[in-house]
Formats: sequence, C-alpha cells, structure tokens
Amino acid sequence: MELVGIRAETAGSIWKILVTLDDQVAVGDVVAILESMKMEIPIVAPIAGRVTEILVAEGSSVSGNQLVAMLEQVERDVR
Repeated sequence: MELVGIRAETAGSIWKILVTLDDQVAVGDVVAILESMKMEIPIVAPIAGRVTEILVAEGSSVSGNQLVAMLEQVERDVR
C-alpha cells in the first residue's frame, strides 16, 4: 500500500489532534486543527486511509507544508 503525507497548509501551532494511530479516515476528514493568526484551520485527509504515523504534538509549531501525519492508502473511501 502507498503512504501519503498530510501537510499543514500554513505556518502556525497545532491546536488539536483529532486522530490516533491506526484510525481509519475518509477523504476530507479533519485530522488536526491548526491555529494561525487567531484562526482555526482544519488539516484534512487528502485520501482515505489508515493513520500510520503522527509527526507533531498538540501545541507544537509547524511551518507551511510541513508533514503532520502519514496515511496508508486504502482501496476505497471508508465512509
């Protein structure tokens, strides 16, 4: 199976992580919430898959385009 990264859209701080390892997510599911300039920006899954790695912690700072998690792609959308 293919591994796909989930990236932060912009620089900010990870306010909340909404998934845990081995969670199944569908395309568009929110996996974390990024706080930037007092705005909450959802970080969403680009594909359906299983969370294989979480690369950030709540409260940590991230740069734009930084990897925040990895997904193992599944054959179909899990919704």
